[in-house]
Amino acid sequence: MSKKTTPTYVPALVTVATVGVAAGAAYVARTRKKEVTSMVVNRVLERPAGRSSYSDLGQSLERAGTLLTGRAARAADTHANRDLLAHIIGIERWGQQRLSAALGATPDQTDTYHPYRPPQDTTLKDLQALITSTRAATVDLTRRLGHNPPDDTLTVNHNSLGPMTTKAWLRYLTQHADLESRKLRGE
Repeated sequence: MSKKTTPTYVPALVTVATVGVAAGAAYVARTRKKEVTSMVVNRVLERPAGRSSYSDLGQSLERAGTLLTGRAARAADTHANRDLLAHIIGIERWGQQRLSAALGATPDQTDTYHPYRPPQDTTLKDLQALITSTRAATVDLTRRLGHNPPDDTLTVNHNSLGPMTTKAWLRYLTQHADLESRKLRGE
């Protein structure tokens, strides 16, 4: 009985194929960034949010806010944690400002989130309180949107992700804070 062996060129072929696929994906990401971003926004934010009511989105924000507040409460008082909490708060406040366009305000659609970020010397205790009040303000904004819903086709620009519906923005704010807050480290 002879033992079957894999030809030596098979591992090399698999390696070349794998590298080729990775290089192809990198090329597509570089050259077609706008299309790739649009596809991800559509699948991760727009479609799921479009099937939700403002009431559903508000409840999701509240549930995620409970987890967010808990993570913030368990965070150690480190520069990295304070910086991360300030980032989460800044993005959420910036998103609130953008969403206010759907309620009739005409905010600047080109500013960055930096002016909405708490100052660097904000204490951990103050950031923990701000994370709670900021999320409560987003939930309140969601309720107001539910009482006076904008047209489903209304979009509000995101500097990196492009135009998104108000529902997609609310889903974005929920997911952003959830994902970022998982990086907080406890004592």
